Amino acid sequence: MPENILDRFRPQVAQWFRDVFAAPTAVQAQAWEKISRGEHALVVAPTGSGKTLAAFLWALNNLVEREGQLALPVGSGTAGSASGVKVLYISPLKALGVDVENNLRAPLTGIARTAENLGLDVPDISVGVRSGDTPSAERARQVRKPPDILITTPESAYLMLTSKAAGILKTVDTVIIDEIHALAGTKRGVHLALTLERLQQVAGDFQRIGLSATVRPLSAVSNFLGGNRPVEIVAPAAEKKWQLDVHVPVEDMSDLPTPEQGSTIGEMTVDDAIGISTPSVDESALPTAKSIWPFIEDDLYAEIMAHRSTLVFVNSRRTAERLTSRLNELYAAEHDPESLSPETRRDPAQLMKQVDVAGKAPAVIARAHHGSVSKDERAMTETMLKEGTLKAVVATSSLELGIDMGAVELVVQVESPPSVASGLQRVGRAGHFVGAVSHGSFYPKHRADLVQSTLTVSRMRAGLIEEMHTPRNPLDVLAQQTVAAVAGAGADGLDADEWYEMVRRAWPYRDLAREVYDSVLDLVSGVYPSTDFAELKPRVVYDRVTGVMTARPGAQRVAVTSGGTIPDRGMFGVFLYTGAGAGEGTAGAPRRVGELDEEMVYESRVGDVFTLGATSWRIEDITRDQVLVTPAPGHTGRLPFWNGDGAGRPYELGKALGEYRREVYSSPETIADADDNARSNIVAYLQEQNEATGVIPDEKTLVLERFRDELGDWRVVLHTPFGRPVNSAWALAVGARVGERTGMDPQAVAGDDGIVLRLPEAESEPDGSIFAFDADEIADIVAEQVGNSALFASRFRECAARALLLPRRNPGKRAPLWQQRQRAEQLLDVARKYPSFPIILETVRECVQDVYDVPALTEVMRELGHRRIRIAEVTTEQPSPFASSLLFNYTGAFMYEGDSPLAEMRAAALALDPALLAKLLGTVELRELLDPEIIAEVHAQLQRTDPSRRARTTEEVADLLRVLGPIPVDELGEHTDVPLSALDQLGTRIMRVRIGGREHLAQAQDAPLLRDALGIPIPPGIPAQVATISDALPQLVSRWARTRGPFVLRDLTAAFDISVSAAHTVLGALDGVVEGRYRQEVEEQEYCAAAVLKTIRSRSLAAARAATEPVSGATFARFLPEWHSIAPAGKRPVLRGADGVFSVIEQLAGVRLPASAWESLILPARVGDYSPTMLDELTSNGEVLIVGAGKAGAADPWIMLLPSDYAAQLAPETDAEGVSMVQRSILDVLGRGGGFLFADIAAEAPGTTEETREALWGLVEMGLVSPDSFAPIRTRLSSGGSCSGRTAHRSKRRPTRSRLRMGRTSFAQAQNAAGTGTPPDVMGRWSLAVPASTDATSRSVAHGEAWLDRYGVLTRGSVVAEDVLGGFALAYKVLSGFEESGKAMRGYVIDGLGAAQFSTPAIIDRLRGLADSPDVTGWPSGTTEPETFVLAACDPANPYGAALPWPQRDDADGKATGGPTRSAGALVVLIDGLPIAHLTRGGKTLTTFIESLPDGIDPAEVYPRLVSALTDMVARGVLSPLVVEKCNGSPIHKTDVAAHLRDAGAGITPKGVRISARAAAPRTPRAGRRASEAIEELSFDDPPPALRNNGGFRPRGGYRR
Repeated sequence: MPENILDRFRPQVAQWFRDVFAAPTAVQAQAWEKISRGEHALVVAPTGSGKTLAAFLWALNNLVEREGQLALPVGSGTAGSASGVKVLYISPLKALGVDVENNLRAPLTGIARTAENLGLDVPDISVGVRSGDTPSAERARQVRKPPDILITTPESAYLMLTSKAAGILKTVDTVIIDEIHALAGTKRGVHLALTLERLQQVAGDFQRIGLSATVRPLSAVSNFLGGNRPVEIVAPAAEKKWQLDVHVPVEDMSDLPTPEQGSTIGEMTVDDAIGISTPSVDESALPTAKSIWPFIEDDLYAEIMAHRSTLVFVNSRRTAERLTSRLNELYAAEHDPESLSPETRRDPAQLMKQVDVAGKAPAVIARAHHGSVSKDERAMTETMLKEGTLKAVVATSSLELGIDMGAVELVVQVESPPSVASGLQRVGRAGHFVGAVSHGSFYPKHRADLVQSTLTVSRMRAGLIEEMHTPRNPLDVLAQQTVAAVAGAGADGLDADEWYEMVRRAWPYRDLAREVYDSVLDLVSGVYPSTDFAELKPRVVYDRVTGVMTARPGAQRVAVTSGGTIPDRGMFGVFLYTGAGAGEGTAGAPRRVGELDEEMVYESRVGDVFTLGATSWRIEDITRDQVLVTPAPGHTGRLPFWNGDGAGRPYELGKALGEYRREVYSSPETIADADDNARSNIVAYLQEQNEATGVIPDEKTLVLERFRDELGDWRVVLHTPFGRPVNSAWALAVGARVGERTGMDPQAVAGDDGIVLRLPEAESEPDGSIFAFDADEIADIVAEQVGNSALFASRFRECAARALLLPRRNPGKRAPLWQQRQRAEQLLDVARKYPSFPIILETVRECVQDVYDVPALTEVMRELGHRRIRIAEVTTEQPSPFASSLLFNYTGAFMYEGDSPLAEMRAAALALDPALLAKLLGTVELRELLDPEIIAEVHAQLQRTDPSRRARTTEEVADLLRVLGPIPVDELGEHTDVPLSALDQLGTRIMRVRIGGREHLAQAQDAPLLRDALGIPIPPGIPAQVATISDALPQLVSRWARTRGPFVLRDLTAAFDISVSAAHTVLGALDGVVEGRYRQEVEEQEYCAAAVLKTIRSRSLAAARAATEPVSGATFARFLPEWHSIAPAGKRPVLRGADGVFSVIEQLAGVRLPASAWESLILPARVGDYSPTMLDELTSNGEVLIVGAGKAGAADPWIMLLPSDYAAQLAPETDAEGVSMVQRSILDVLGRGGGFLFADIAAEAPGTTEETREALWGLVEMGLVSPDSFAPIRTRLSSGGSCSGRTAHRSKRRPTRSRLRMGRTSFAQAQNAAGTGTPPDVMGRWSLAVPASTDATSRSVAHGEAWLDRYGVLTRGSVVAEDVLGGFALAYKVLSGFEESGKAMRGYVIDGLGAAQFSTPAIIDRLRGLADSPDVTGWPSGTTEPETFVLAACDPANPYGAALPWPQRDDADGKATGGPTRSAGALVVLIDGLPIAHLTRGGKTLTTFIESLPDGIDPAEVYPRLVSALTDMVARGVLSPLVVEKCNGSPIHKTDVAAHLRDAGAGITPKGVRISARAAAPRTPRAGRRASEAIEELSFDDPPPALRNNGGFRPRGGYRR
């Protein structure tokens, strides 16, 4: 360039530049050359080469002296000119905008000073920023006084064009788009391209300047920038200096030494088959053995401390939070060890769900920076790093774009970057100024990662970045921009042809076909393929005659509130909790801290502490759309998790990786930029792979590796380096093919490095043929299969939302993701039948082109067909090194998909068969359940005759006709107040037709339907399609039925004037209409649309629920013992005899209780004259079966007693995994069927009698074998009872029968002496336990009925306490079925237990009868003589610890303690439904709840009742005497409880307080026992058999008891 480029600028601008800089950089000189000529320009240069100034300086030059700037300047530059915005600067990140505003300050001030020095006018240039965070007052000010330069985001630019603010953009003459490469390849960029075309319509031609980092090909971005206009590319050959190193901190990554200290990081990304979400597999916060993290952390910490400022990039938000926390801990350990929490911490939440705990070090040297940290927190982090007060920032891609982070000395990348381009962007952050060297360090996590990292680094040096593609013709963005453009066009409307031309000028739509464009216009103007879409509201009126589109009311609001392309993930905002009226701080809105994933929030509770941005926060409250928090410094926090963090390796990088593996394997010296450890690890890794499979998978040779898994099925791994976009699509096709051939789902999971399948055992080994497809067919196969995937559903939701089909109901509020999913799912169900529906087409396009890389997959298939790529097959014994990392991801994918391959049992349990469920439940006539008032109300709302739903404007009448169909003219007054004459302004959008002799109004789009269904001719002037609609009548009837309450056939025949037979046939064919009896006075068969019926039913139930008043927990605790027929202390139960015992067993069917409790605390408490013979009678005649369910004490199994009729449905699911050899042989013997004596079993078992006996009891505890009576269990309890602690509850010592049978002859005695006798606790016959039924539905119904019978009111706590397969989730499904069939009702029955409670009206009435008496102090029921119950803690009649929480207790330090447990052997004392005391097994530890009793109860009155109830139990022989040693966590002698108990009659011993049958006289008088009771207790439970020999011979064993 001969002339100096600066001479083109005004003197004050040129002089300022010369003063500050030595000379323009090459980029600046070349850019100004083009820009000053007014040409569109794309400026490409690496970070730190002064591009921002290159773009802005010429625009500033034009603003320095404008026409009319001769007058004195007013104000200080904030005033803004009244004319309008001149320069529009668009940046993809809000943060970038703020950054640019700060960077503009220097030139503006400098130019002003220079002008003063030169004696020129001081320019007055104002700068404004407008983004989603700009307050509304500021926005209004910008409209009144527009700034000269407006910095904004693509979304805000769109909103301004669509709203009143469009006026200030009429004067724009320059648009600068920064970091344009971040937009050009996404839908966000496409959206921006259309926004620019709309801006051109408003502002006329303007100059477009794009700033970009290096991209390939440059033409892709320049075309995108210019649309159909020529763009000059400024891309000087920049010599950027890089210093890149790959570090491996250990010698051998495959054999890690156990680290010294625990690391809380250790995660991997998990691929799921469809690639939607990438949750991480977490480990606990305990020291992690065999993890590379501690080594990376130590090295990283050393590097950070050695540099002034460091940026650490990671690939997921989760890792960012963890790493930040660890770096701060390391710093604290060195400088402030006091502040750290103990190393072995493990929070209670940990034990429930694996959410990692982050440490508690104060945030000193590092802070986290990612998309979920709020703007304020991020700005603070950026400022701190720039000012040098912070050593390091750990970031995800949120800092990748050109935010100037000041002097960053070093960039560290943990794991390999997602692509070469992002690697360059990230490392370019270091030395972010002209000519600086960028230092980058890479820390791979594992060996596969290491290979990719070294390749990425070598490609970064060579500048080989991936090719970029712009999405082509996205229809959802087009639909949204069409509505916005029409809304912005005002009353004149927008000409459809002009808009088509405008759209085609944007590069992504350059080849948009007219018919596709017309289908989008149909979508926005309400021309749908069927009446099923009637609920969708059209936003635009398209007059096909004039070709003009005009907006309908509300179109602009929807375009503004639901605009943009970034999908709504339903995140919860996290805000600082201010508390109501907490002093001065409440004036402003609460400060935003960040955001959390919906699923994370659903798993959190108030009081949880989590980490965000390296600070710990405690959750104070969770509202519908916010999480309110307060800072919790010094507390261990859970790490939040976010789903959906990763994209997958691009195909191009995959091909290069394959080539790189091959080169490095053949000549390892080609590895560059890596330390020695890294080199040796790569070589060893490839060497091991070669040994395992004989060939290294690369881009020309794919390896199919197969081996058998633990279940004997084939695992097939196809190693392909092509990356997840190719592999996922391929896996989808393979999965479909295997499914067709074998009928089994191969559970194909794809990762960046391959595909894993699981195939059933077949005749031949699986080979490469299952992976080979025809190149011409593969695209169609993938497109067909993707329609059924979860990926498709989630993308459909996003596309439908972008096309404004799912507008936000309330723009300010968060729309919960599950609601969005539900609405999208309903729309998808309807749209699925119409494959040409634009949003279905768009979703398929997005999946196939943007998410999957099907063009690349097609190329791979073609190469496979031409044998340029071959598949080598190998069978291995165990997975090769490459395969093991893939398999790890495989299990991860299933652990997080919620349906792991081995948990088919659980999946089967949750798959209830609805038809069978309905059959089992039977149906109560629905008319009993449906409330007539609600039927009338729903009908009025659907018919729009309800005052709140009537049509008020002509537009609403048009909606009315769309939703309801034709309406008789004489009935129009019921639906609207708009006079008939006013409807003429709708023109040809509505028509008049005669149906059955009556005049009707209908929407014009119904003309072809009425013609083909009812033969009504099309009125003149109404456009209608010529093709015949085959299902016209069903469409009409379906819409008619959906918009009314229950109806009879006569109503339908009258409405459309059709015959009864035609009406009956159509209704029979519609699947959405249900027949039944719904209204009380109607006697004929009725019909109702299923969705309407559901609404009526749920509202009727809600009305019934609202009528119920909840009762207190204490009421429930009074109700349960009574419901279980348990007598209070000192009284006898009512039930009698074996029948009484059977009814108790029926009520307790399916509950596991310690064997020792059944005959001591459970049955005697419920049956007045209980004796063991009653139970033996029931078991011996087969009415009751005994099933084991675990171990409660050493000789005390958990036992279930099940009525034999439905035992299979209630029996626990058992699994014979892990049984010993002896046990296996016992099972083989019993498997022959029938009952066997122990001697028969022992004869065949390969062990001693003692081993066989223990093995047999082991099988009982596992629930696999059952005795034929309770006698052997009784014997085992009494013989084991001598060792204390072997049984959970005291059982009476009973004589063992065997001792009386020592043989009457010497031969018999000799046989006995030989030791062939049967041990006493294995007498009787043994057989296999009843197998659990496999039919999930009948099991669930049986459980549901048993629970209702057991608890009366069923709550979540009771179900969870029983620990049943499927948990409360399954129970809820069944109980909802009960509710629908009228068997139970859901409601808020017991206060404080949530809304998911189920009961029956009769029980609710009975509970009401026991309700607390109002306004009484003292005992809740209002009595002065409350009843006392002593129950086993695990007895279902004790609600505490299951349905009801234990009262909150504080320990000695005032900290809240967890409540006691419902463990075997523990006892609970309830008085008047309130828990008074809890005793652990053997009574050693007492926990009292006396301090939480209501006011007006004197503790002095409580202790005597407690002691007398326990004494009574000891006296009746149910309990052994108790010695209480500890009370409420302290030795009992140190508490004042000891004195109270002593006063109440307990004895004092050196060990503690003794409660025995001979209590000192208590203060409360107690009725004495009757003699008969005492005698009854003394009698033997099973008298010894009468001895026949009256001679002098006495058995050797004697009659000792």
